[in-house]
Parts: sequence; C-alpha cells; structure tokens
Amino acid sequence: MKKIFAFAFLVPMALAAQHEKACGKFADISRLIQERHIKPKPIDDSLSVYVFNTVMDELDSSHTLFLKSEHDLLAKHKTSIDNYLDNRDCAFFTDFISLYSNALLRYKGYIDDIAREQIGYNTKDTIYFSKNVFPYPAGKEKIKYYLRKRIIYDILEDVAKLSKNKDSLTANIDVLFAKSKSKIIESYICRADALINPPQGFDNSIYNLFFSAFCSYFDPHSTYFNYDEKSSFISTIASENYSLGLYISQNEKEEVIVEDIVPGGPAYKTGKVDKGDQLIQLSVNNTEYIVSCAAMETVNDIVFSDSYKNVSLTLRKKDGTVYSINLEKTIMKADDHTVYSFILGNENPIGYIKIPSFYTAMDNNSIKGCADDVAKEITKLKAENINGLIIDLQFNGGGSMDEVIRLAGMFIDFGPLAIIADKYITDNIINDYNRGMLYDGPVVVLVNGFSASASEFFAGVMQDYNRAVIAGSNTLGKATMQTILPLNEVDNTDFVKVTISRFYRVNGQSSQYTGIMPDIKMPALLDKLLPRESSMPTAIKNDSIPVKLNYNRIENNSIKKLEALSNMRINDDEDFKVINDINEGLEKLYETDKSPLPLTFNAVFADVHLTDAIWGTINAAAEKENNIIVRDITAPEKIYMQDDFLKSVRDYKIKSVKTDPYIKEGINILLDLYRLEQR
Repeated sequence: MKKIFAFAFLVPMALAAQHEKACGKFADISRLIQERHIKPKPIDDSLSVYVFNTVMDELDSSHTLFLKSEHDLLAKHKTSIDNYLDNRDCAFFTDFISLYSNALLRYKGYIDDIAREQIGYNTKDTIYFSKNVFPYPAGKEKIKYYLRKRIIYDILEDVAKLSKNKDSLTANIDVLFAKSKSKIIESYICRADALINPPQGFDNSIYNLFFSAFCSYFDPHSTYFNYDEKSSFISTIASENYSLGLYISQNEKEEVIVEDIVPGGPAYKTGKVDKGDQLIQLSVNNTEYIVSCAAMETVNDIVFSDSYKNVSLTLRKKDGTVYSINLEKTIMKADDHTVYSFILGNENPIGYIKIPSFYTAMDNNSIKGCADDVAKEITKLKAENINGLIIDLQFNGGGSMDEVIRLAGMFIDFGPLAIIADKYITDNIINDYNRGMLYDGPVVVLVNGFSASASEFFAGVMQDYNRAVIAGSNTLGKATMQTILPLNEVDNTDFVKVTISRFYRVNGQSSQYTGIMPDIKMPALLDKLLPRESSMPTAIKNDSIPVKLNYNRIENNSIKKLEALSNMRINDDEDFKVINDINEGLEKLYETDKSPLPLTFNAVFADVHLTDAIWGTINAAAEKENNIIVRDITAPEKIYMQDDFLKSVRDYKIKSVKTDPYIKEGINILLDLYRLEQR
C-alpha cells in the first residue's frame, strides 16, 4: 500500500517538474522575442486571449472533441496566460493535457462503437456546413451523433470519388460501401492514435503548441521549432539524393498534395502527375499506407528518404480521377530550380529569364548565386540583339536578400535601393554603388500572389526607378526578414525563427501587408481566394517612414498607354476570359456556405462531382499552348537530345512558357513599348 501511495505521489511531482521545465522554455522564448523582434508586443491579456483561441482551434477546430463544460473549464485560463508567464507558474498545462487526453480517448471510443454499428448509405440525416464554427456540444451524445454523420459522409464521399460513373457505383454500392467503411474507420482510428501518441510525446505536443501560438502572436512568420523539426527543415535544403521527383505538402484540409514536380524526374516522366493532385495511398515493401492516416513524418520519410527505392502511389486529381503509378527513385541533380532563359519570337526577339528563387552561393560553390546566373543569361541574350526582356518572378517566394540587392543593382545606374529597418536602426540605406547597367533596355517583370519577400524587393526597386513595367497580380505582401536563433547557446535543442527587420522602398513606403501593386493588372486564377499577408490576423501592418532620398527616376510617360492597350487585349483574350469565368464560378462556391446535404449516396455523389467541369476547364486551360516561338540561346539542341534528363527539363520549361498567358501578354506589352519608343 505504501508503494502504491508513493507512486501516486511521485506522478504529480514528475508532472510539476515537466511543467516547470516547459515554463522555463516559455520564458526563454518570450525573452528572445522581446529582445530581437522588430516590433514586440506587450505580454498582456490580448496575448493570452490570442494564444488560448489559437491553441483551442488547433486542438478542436470543428468543436467535435470538447464538451461545452470542458471548454468552459479551460476558458478560465483565457486571460491569464500572461500572468502565468510573469509568475513562472505553468500548472495550467495540467488542465489542457488532462482534458484533451480524455476527449481524445472518448472520441476514439465513439469511433469503435460506430464501427460495430450497422450504418447505411441512404439515411434520413442531413449534414450541415458553415464557415462559422458550431457551438461546443452540451452533451456527449451530441458528439457521437455528429461523429456518426461525419463518418457516413466520408464513406459516401470516398465511394463517390472512385468514379464519375454513378450507375457503375450504384450497381456495386453494397460492396463498395462496406469496403470504404472499413477504410474510413481505420483512418479515423489511426488519426486518433496519432494524436494520442505523437512522436514527441503527448505532453510535449501540448507545450509545443503553446510555444508556436505564442510566437505567431507577434507575426505569422515567427515560430518555434524543436531540434527534430529544425533538422527536418535543414534536410530539405539543396542536397543531391534519391528522389521521386516531386514535392508534397499539406493543404488546409490536411490533405497531402503534390506541390511541385521536378522536370526530368520519375514522376514527371510518367506524364500523369500534376501539381495539386492529392496523394491518397503509398505502398512500399509490400506495406500499404493510407495517407490520411499515416503521420506526415512517415509520408515524408517514404517520399524523400533514400531507404525506399521503389514506391507505388495512388493519387486523385481535382476532377475526381483516381490513378496509380509505380516509381523508382533516381538521383536528382540539384539545378532543377535555378535560373534559365529563352529567346521568344523571331522578327522582334524578346529575352525571357525565369528566376524560380533567389538562391545564393554555397561555401563549396556547388550551387551558383542567383545574381551571377542572371548576369550570365543577360549577357548571352544581349548578344542575340533582344528588343526587350521579361523577368518572370511568378511563384518566386523569395530567398537571399544579398542576391536580390546585387540583381537590382544591375538594372539601375547607381543610387539607393531600399531602407532596411530593425528594432534599433530605422535608416540603414541599401545602395547600389556600381555605376552603369548590365541591361538598359525595356523590361517587364511578371509577378503574382505567390511572389514574396525578395521578389517584392526587386519588383519594388524596378517600379520606383520606373525601370520596368510590373505586370500580373498583387504580390503576397511580405516585406519582413527573419533569422533562426537558438533558445539556449549550450544545448541547441530549441529554436525560434523571429522577424528581426523590415524593408522600405526608396520613397519611404512599405509593401508589407499590401504587396506590390502591378502597373498592369491581369486576371489571376483564384486570386481572391489566395492567402496573402493581409489575410493573416497577426501580420505586421503597412506603414511608411519619412525619408528624402535622391534617386534618378527614369521618365516614362508610356505606362498609361501600355495599360490601356493591354486591358483591351485582356478583355478580348480567350485565355483570360476562361480565367474570369472560372473565378466567378469557384468564388461563388467557396465564399458562401454550402446548403445542408442529405446523407444519401445520390446527394453526396452530386456534391462531390459538382466542380468536375470547372476543374476540367482549368486542366484544359493549363494544357493549352499559345503560339509562342521559344528558342534556346546558343546551346545546340543535340546536347539536350543526348541527355534524357536535360531533354525532359528543357521540354518542361518550354511547355511552361507556351502555356502561360501572362508570358504571352508580357511579350505584347514589350512589343507595344518597343513600337511606342520607335515613334
């Protein structure tokens, strides 16, 4: 009896020790952010409310785990987290750990109960959807009732996604429904188990959630990660290893999607995989993994690790088509995301340079710097007597500020480029001291909603000096810079990425929050639905600083004429009409609440395939090639024909140019500018 009592006494003591350690880490994070963040906020009730709401949303975003009474118990901490930090008292973690653990175990028990029940594919129930979160349920029966409806919906959805042929599915519905039920139930149980037994430990998962929420209160780019997360991040940077030739990520629905495809890689060579396809199943070494169940760490390990050479993937396209492929990993070359160029057209040749990211030179010189690579391409293009230059920064999320500063200096004579401000110094002027321009001809810079940070820096300089026509859609709106700092210089097990500075344009304005507004705006697919800095609740707001910098802005009276000519073309262009029609259809679907949906196979099938036609139109538009002549600069084509990888890469890049309506319009803008200057 004494031994049992002693053990029971030691458990809360051990828990208290854990909380105390977490509390110390919390204090270190707070101290580091207050010391280094460019605009630290006070640790007060506002922070407490934000952290509480963010954590609760992460734990139970759909309000299907916690009862109202449990939420109310936790809500007593809502305005007190700042006080707990001041007093180094983290006993509040006990409530979150205990109640969340109990809720997950209860949730898993309900799944087990539902698995044993007889459920059908034509019920009298209705499932409701809303952009506003439903209230926390008052009783346990409400949780189980909703969970049962959600599982039935997921089963019906899974069956509906198997084929576009409703008659074929209906004819085999009994077998298909039973098979999908087993798969969906297994997936639910697996996800519950993953939450109950996370790799870092249950208590640590709660601590880390609070740390991350705390950091994001100061801005959306400041975050916490532990050693394993940092190692995982570092392992994705510029290494040459066995690869399937694709990048994956999780979307807002926690679905694993193909984020990008590497030209010439195994996935690319199949001709089947597209960006945006959903990965639903993996198979390696005679073991199948349902992606919705497997932890993201497992999926990443299979996709990126050298340990698995042959992998079978099952994917689903946005129009519902399901397909499977077998891939063998090959060693991929590290230059798949470097700068490249083409000559567009014959009679009036236009130079085209794609900058996928602002990468920088490594110590071993295995990767060249972006600015040097662009300079080499410009030199080759000038030798071809180009009449203008397109610099494509679409989907360029940024990178090295050193590289973009060097690049911007190549297009202006000399003078200030921007002002960098940190917590202490607000007038650190970044200058280009090199007289002369590497290229002084007309330039169009293409940007979109994914152009961010260093891309926005470059576009801003070119716009301020009137050195280029900026065309496309509003950029992301990130004009801040971050650094990764260890919490403790001794053990290096915990890190914070913290925002330490922001940059301003030479006129004192900032593109933070607002983004770069193009001189010529073009319709962009799903533009209103894209996440931008302004849609992030804790984003640093736009401001300006009082400066009077001397810089030589080039006089250009053609912008309004160019804009008018471009708008006339865009209004008549079939490609842009399709984009506008797609946007109109999808925005209506995504911006309004769905109608209540009967839980019957017919209703769910119709709902699942509601957007098939739209996504079919999108896919067709993405494959449509424009009549653009694309030529290599000097390299003879036979070099590409002798190297299968290089040929695949070249074909992919040429197709990307020919299917891009923004490049087509960029050519037209430069030709307009050329004609106007000839008058």
